[in-house]
Amino acid sequence: MASTTSVLRCPALDEAGERVEFLVTMTTHVPEGTSEETVAEVRAREAENSARLAEQRRLLRLWRPPLGPGEWRSIGLFTAADADDLERTLAAMPLRIWRTDEVTALAPHPNDPWAGAQRERSGGSRSGESPSDESRGEVEFLTEFRVTPPQRTDEAAWETYQQADAQEAESAAALARQGHLIRLWKPEQAPTRPGPGVSLVLGLWRAADADVVASIVESLPLDPWMTVGVTPLTTHPSDPGHNTP
Repeated sequence: MASTTSVLRCPALDEAGERVEFLVTMTTHVPEGTSEETVAEVRAREAENSARLAEQRRLLRLWRPPLGPGEWRSIGLFTAADADDLERTLAAMPLRIWRTDEVTALAPHPNDPWAGAQRERSGGSRSGESPSDESRGEVEFLTEFRVTPPQRTDEAAWETYQQADAQEAESAAALARQGHLIRLWKPEQAPTRPGPGVSLVLGLWRAADADVVASIVESLPLDPWMTVGVTPLTTHPSDPGHNTP
């Protein structure tokens, strides 16, 4: 099967001159009739390649979303200088011969716990690379928030919204201190564009279960203006964060 990638353009570097992060959903379709030996050999080479990409800090995290019978899909957090650089990385991955990739370029959200100088602190690791705390039974979740503000013509509603928006930074900081909020991103572009006036925010969270995540989301100041999608994640065997000592 021919491989394809939907790459969304973004600036080569962010405003701080850092490499750009990309969220990549990778879906593999093994052609019918492919031998088990061939599949095993390609998968082994894929694992070796993922380890090299992690050493180069091109692959930060790797997860598996919920899968149906026969589905083969993973979600990766990559870094690259730009979309073309990312495409070279993806094209060199052994599983690419059977895979389609959906790419979203990311920018740090202003409330991202690890944005700016904190991301570069000496001796620290970026939270996007930290291992999920399976020893405590915690799970990671990917969230998609679509925020629809009220019309500015409704002055009372707009003022209430503005007050809630101003409270989001404090709420995010508190949730980060509690170990629940790991990352927040603003997609530079997304495969599914939000409607006019709607802002899209992606988040990485850690919690005991989906009920805890739902409770956290409901506590957010902007919850009345958000529609929420939550994807539970399981650690991929080749996840660099999972394998970090």
